[in-house]
Amino acid sequence: MVIGYTTGVYDMFHIGHLNIIQRAKEQCDYLIVGVTTDELCMKRKNKLPVIPEADRIAIVRAIRYVDQVVPQNDMDKLKAVKEYHVNKVFVGSDWKDTPSWNQYEKEFAEVGCKVVYLDHTDGISSTILRERLNSEKHL
Repeated sequence: MVIGYTTGVYDMFHIGHLNIIQRAKEQCDYLIVGVTTDELCMKRKNKLPVIPEADRIAIVRAIRYVDQVVPQNDMDKLKAVKEYHVNKVFVGSDWKDTPSWNQYEKEFAEVGCKVVYLDHTDGISSTILRERLNSEKHL
């Protein structure tokens, strides 16, 4: 059985989020999705998501491609790979060849896990949605 894992904030859930989750599920038998906690988001990005953590978890949990939702409390992805016995970690192609993901590839390979880069959905992100909302507010 292939266990897959992907993570995200999933703020203002959009088609790019759905694309990653759906494509990941096509390549594994059981998909675990880590949803970044409000605390971690504040720590990493110095801002809170628009949608509260409990709501984001509920939204992701309701998606038919998702078998399990777990909170992402830290950035230690290797710990999650080991804890959930993950065979494949899915991430957007915009992370390919970055220093952090090159390092993850090496670490995961040592425990029999592969990184799979999925095509990024261009033209949409929570940041773009936030900017649109802010610009429309000033009209």
